[in-house]
Formats: sequence, C-alpha cells, structure tokens
Amino acid sequence: MNLLETNRLMIRPFCDEDAAGMLEYLAHPRVNCFLDDRISTLEEAAAKVQERKENHSYVAVCLKESGKVIGELFHLKEEPDTYSIGWNFNAAYEGKGYARESVEAFLSYLFLEKRARRVYAYVEDDNVRSQTLCERLGMRKEGLFLEFISFTNHEDGTPKYENTYQYALLKKEWAQHHSR
Repeated sequence: MNLLETNRLMIRPFCDEDAAGMLEYLAHPRVNCFLDDRISTLEEAAAKVQERKENHSYVAVCLKESGKVIGELFHLKEEPDTYSIGWNFNAAYEGKGYARESVEAFLSYLFLEKRARRVYAYVEDDNVRSQTLCERLGMRKEGLFLEFISFTNHEDGTPKYENTYQYALLKKEWAQHHSR
C-alpha cells in the first residue's frame, strides 16, 4: 500500500522504528479482541512490527509532524469485493479525531483503489467509542451477534463470549455521503 496522507496523519506500512510506538498501544489492550496482540517488552514490539511488515493487511497510523506511530488500521479481503476492517489506537491520543481522520482516508483507499463494494467492521457491544466512530463514518449497524466470539475466560475457565455489532458501508452509500 502506498502512503496515504491526511492533514495531520501519515498512513503507511510499518517500519522497524515503529516498535516503541506500537508498545504503547499494545501493552495494555483496552478491547478484548486485541488481547492476543498484547506485548510487554520492546523486543516483543520489534517482533510484532516484523509480522506487520510482512502482513500487508496492517498499516501504521503516524502523526505527520513527528512520525510517531499512534495506532494501526487493518483489513481483510473477502472475495470478490468485500473488506473487513478494524483499528487500534493509543489511548493517549483519544478524542482528537485521529481515528476518524485515518479511517476516512482508509475507506477512500479501499473504495477507490482496491475497488471495494462493501466494507464492514465488528465492534463489541461495550466498545462505545468504536460504535460512535462507525456511525460518524456513515456505517450502518446491521445487527448484533449474541455471544459471538470469546477472547477471555471466566474465573472458572469457561469461555466468556462477547456480544458483537456488525457495522457496514456500501461504496454507493460512501459516495453519497462524500458528495455532500
């Protein structure tokens, strides 16, 4: 993926210098779906950066001014023209519009460059910030999957299942939303 730029951000492939920034947001995942990505050392972050460099589904979101990594976006293509998307951001940069700014650019990339027809995101029912982001991006809430997936266990070791919303956006809806 080529570099995407917004007014304040660069969206680009991961590079070796991103390990420290990645450690800041993966050391303490705030959403259960990122628990498997939890890391606690700079060495683990460097290894995770190497994984992200090889997996072109992940891109780094960086502050344009400093180059500091503040989060990541990811996508998974489902043939022929549907993409599942997601994001993970450093809590220290929350509330500044960076997530919306970067995901808007990412959606443009997917719809215009990758020729996506449909994009969707899964969001846990207790992740209100991501639900709000989806709605601000013009995504529709398509449904709620009860006890959809498990990322953690209860104290007795049995799986704790998450209720998960699905949000989606069609290219024609995106185009209409952006023509205003």
